[in-house]
Amino acid sequence: MTEVRTDPLTGLTVAVNGRRQGRPRSRGEDCPFCPGGTEAPADYRVRRFPNRWPALDGGRCEVLLHSPEHGASWATMGIQQALTAVELWGECTAELGARPDVAYVLLFENRGADAGATVDHPHGQAFALPDVPHAPAAQLERSRLLGRCPLCEEPAKELVVAEEGGWRAWVPEAPLFPYALRLAPRAHVPDLPGVTAGGLRELAGLLTTVFGHVDALFGRPAPYLLWVRQRPTDGGRWPWAHLYLEVNVVWRAAGVPRYLAAGELGSGMYFTPLEPERAAERLRGS
Repeated sequence: MTEVRTDPLTGLTVAVNGRRQGRPRSRGEDCPFCPGGTEAPADYRVRRFPNRWPALDGGRCEVLLHSPEHGASWATMGIQQALTAVELWGECTAELGARPDVAYVLLFENRGADAGATVDHPHGQAFALPDVPHAPAAQLERSRLLGRCPLCEEPAKELVVAEEGGWRAWVPEAPLFPYALRLAPRAHVPDLPGVTAGGLRELAGLLTTVFGHVDALFGRPAPYLLWVRQRPTDGGRWPWAHLYLEVNVVWRAAGVPRYLAAGELGSGMYFTPLEPERAAERLRGS
């Protein structure tokens, strides 16, 4: 059983579940996510199922398979397959968010061993959280206090990496990792269920383009952390919610991890060895 604890000094919330320490790692031909595997007994285009090793109880953790091809990625799967995967994200958000005990649906992906993935097959996860977690809540509160939505504002031209219709990808002005990306619609759309069919196709195209740039820059598939921020599902109005995706490549150079060190975690101030404008230029391939 999962026990959620809050540090009385810092307010940090931690879900403790000792059972997850025993979850297996799969790097070879025994992939449980390939068609015919343990978690995918039949052929599929995309697939969604409860996590066998959940971080939270109550059916709150799901696995989302983005492609049946073990070696596929956003860069290689093609726009139609990418669109099917993005549509699965929207479906998952709508269904989990409709539960009365779910206040926030967090979609995320860890790709590669250096990013903590235990299975190499292209997949993401969903957490159906009972409360709005601190990070998105703090961001929404910041927008409220500013009285404006920062995501509705144009980023500096030199930070933009790619555009697709009504969607844009750029390097944040103050990134946590040297190679970071933010993908968002220009329009103030609160969540994935609110995106039009055309907008989802544009997002699929942008994901294909952006990750093509990322993998080309490093000369091989780069490990990364990806998460989707969207409107809470607790029934509140949340007028400042603006859908976006955050991507952080966990390498600072090919095969060289970027570690969050003691000075950063101890202070809450982070340091990057690369100018964001230079990172954007490299990701554009220019």
